[in-house]
Amino acid sequence: MKGVLEELVHMRRTDAEKRASTVPIGEIMRLAEKAPPPRDFAGALTGKGRRIIAELKKASPSEGLIREDFRPEELARELEEAGAAALSVLCEPHRFLGSGDYLKRVRKTCSLPLLWKDFVTTPYQIAEARAAGADAVLLIAAALGAGELASLLAFAEKTGIAALVETHSEDEIATAAAAGADIVGVNCRDLGNFSTNTELFGRLTAAIPGNCIRVAESGMHSPEDIARAEAAGADAFLVGTALMKSASPGEKLKCLLRGN
Repeated sequence: MKGVLEELVHMRRTDAEKRASTVPIGEIMRLAEKAPPPRDFAGALTGKGRRIIAELKKASPSEGLIREDFRPEELARELEEAGAAALSVLCEPHRFLGSGDYLKRVRKTCSLPLLWKDFVTTPYQIAEARAAGADAVLLIAAALGAGELASLLAFAEKTGIAALVETHSEDEIATAAAAGADIVGVNCRDLGNFSTNTELFGRLTAAIPGNCIRVAESGMHSPEDIARAEAAGADAFLVGTALMKSASPGEKLKCLLRGN
């Protein structure tokens, strides 16, 4: 780990430890068991047509404030109507200005599967995500050892939540596959310095086992960007900044989906 990633992982682990000191994981697990049944996140990323995970985020370390008028429920409805396959909701509060409450609110107004987007390194955080109504959680291979990743994937399955394992190299893809990942993403953004290399997915996609769902993440702003990732073998695409910067996120999504 390095740079911003290390900082965010440390902060979110510390946050989780503080919450766990007052609300034990057993109580969170009971809340998770009472949550609405999980929606099929993996199923939403397969099938005909372009499958886009539309991301709701107010800010990021690389862009700063992205969308000042951030209304998650309205954005979720607009993107669902425009054809999103699933939604990713930023829940990290320090640098992305996100909140788990955003996902809870979106769950009440949207029927799409929801990805809890945060820097998750503990079972407690996974349990919190399921208790909030999340259907999937992001696990970043660069933030976890091989044993930790395998353990968290097993815990996620036990909890009833899917996992998108994010990678940035062939070694991380091999680690994800060995740990049992079913959904593997390649993030074209370096989480150490947040620079973007849009060619990374094309270089790494062949390393992802054929039985995995392949997700291209970051750096896609145009139909041409989506088409390149699609030609390289992407099953689905995670798009955030391009949508959140648009005056009409729904129209922008429709443009990406139809290719013009």
